[in-house]
Amino acid sequence: QLVESGGGLVQPGGSLRLSCAASRFSLDDYAIGWFRQAPGKGREGVSCISRSGGSTNYTNSVKDRFTVSRNNAKNTVYLQMNSLKPEDTAVYYCAAASRYDRAIWTHGGLYTYWGQGTQVTVSS
Repeated sequence: QLVESGGGLVQPGGSLRLSCAASRFSLDDYAIGWFRQAPGKGREGVSCISRSGGSTNYTNSVKDRFTVSRNNAKNTVYLQMNSLKPEDTAVYYCAAASRYDRAIWTHGGLYTYWGQGTQVTVSS
């Protein structure tokens, strides 16, 4: 029910914009989180945005490089990723939560719906 797009291969220092779209429900009813999982590692919360877009969160390693935003009219949430590093390589997932919680936004159990993921590879 959630579909990510925009992943790909990019050189270090490059940029990508991921999109998260829903086909069967309205995203503006949900807070949206972005997660990633690198090979051999656990899932990591990357960013979260509240339903209105007025509140956002980022994990420390992406602050000042990634920006989450949403366009509720287009039923889409975005993750703009700049200054990409090899350690950003992972499968990126978006997920929808019925409530925004600043304290536990990184907890996967908060989210009801998940996308299938999109691969981001940062390499020269």
